[in-house]
Amino acid sequence: MVSPDRSVPALSLNLWVDVGSRHERPGRTGLAHLFEHLMFQGSELVGEGEHMSLLMAHGGRSNATTSFDRTTYVESVPSGVLNLALWLEADRHGHLLPALTQTTLDNQRDVVVEEKRQRYDTVPYGQALAHACQAVFPAGHPYHHTTIGEMDDLLSADLSDVHAFYRAHYGPRTTTLTVVGDVDPAQVVDRAQHFLGHLVDGTEDRPPRRPTLGPSSDPVVRDLVEDVPSDRLYLTFRLPPVTDPQFLHCTMALDALASLDVSRLHRRLLRREESASGVHASALGLVDGASLGLLVLDVADGTDPGEVEAAVHEELASLGEAGPGETELEASRADTERSWLEALSSHDERAELLSRAAVSLGDAGQVNTYLDDVMAVGPDEVRQAAATWLSPEVMSTLRYRRAGAGSGGVPRTATAQGAAAHPAGELP
Repeated sequence: MVSPDRSVPALSLNLWVDVGSRHERPGRTGLAHLFEHLMFQGSELVGEGEHMSLLMAHGGRSNATTSFDRTTYVESVPSGVLNLALWLEADRHGHLLPALTQTTLDNQRDVVVEEKRQRYDTVPYGQALAHACQAVFPAGHPYHHTTIGEMDDLLSADLSDVHAFYRAHYGPRTTTLTVVGDVDPAQVVDRAQHFLGHLVDGTEDRPPRRPTLGPSSDPVVRDLVEDVPSDRLYLTFRLPPVTDPQFLHCTMALDALASLDVSRLHRRLLRREESASGVHASALGLVDGASLGLLVLDVADGTDPGEVEAAVHEELASLGEAGPGETELEASRADTERSWLEALSSHDERAELLSRAAVSLGDAGQVNTYLDDVMAVGPDEVRQAAATWLSPEVMSTLRYRRAGAGSGGVPRTATAQGAAAHPAGELP
């Protein structure tokens, strides 16, 4: 895909590879994210570190990210560097294995282990997403584990496992190229065919997407006593997949609850009752049968966390019964429009959204129709989504308590509905 934009003499090249942590098999988690690192360590014709240094020498930069559903490689360069960017991508996307040695594997595996230690294991609330995924998605589901993976799995993977993963998931059939910026579409197609057209595909067929799971039927309640700055609640929901129109309705319900300054939890907990010092809501749109919704609340010092939790339950029930007010709905629409147009104005973000629309949603034109979809959502659709997907009855709860704090009305022992209980601080 090509989206010309002559505003500045620069371009963004986005390669969206249809491989994320959901494609990993049991016992070999973390490989999708590991490849985000390995792809910068040299390929057949590019030495270690040269990919980045060559682009930087021409005023460019490169980055990559891994999620549950995909891995994305981005080159942001002056428009005259298109050929170099395509050549570099062709070499690592088609000819990585000659440079993928045991030494390279060991080095980058150590980097990932250290990344997990610094970003997940030794920071406050660092394991919250992992706990949320375990609570919301059943064991065996591809979203049950996070993209960082299990370190035991990563450490036990050998060179043959890593080579096999690359061959199974990296190839023309799994990769979508999007270029945004100061380019001529015909030239991009010609150059892409010149540099990438020789690549041979040996990838596995993509797994079929699962049916929609539906709201959680056995929500979990878990307490963790740790050295954290403040008591915090993570209230988690299993949402419909991002391809389901109800996902949009859920995001607007979360806006009404907590995402905006006019949201009801902001008005009640931050301004009126002052029982929370922070309130945030987010929805992670995923494709394989389910998505993840989160409410995160920092409990104010001296406040019983149980009171905050009870207030959230009241507001969830109220939204499911009466729906959003017109002010909440208009604020959601306006904020979505602002953030969407702002994203499309950036070469990097527009390329990412185009790739996402084409691969995850099956229609690259979605970037042009998304705001129309948002504006068409009415209050009853938001009310129904809240009643179905965001009710207290289907919500899993993760409570972080400060070590040494009093009970504050919240049990110090984890309990679960429909699942085995776990002692405080013990992971399932």
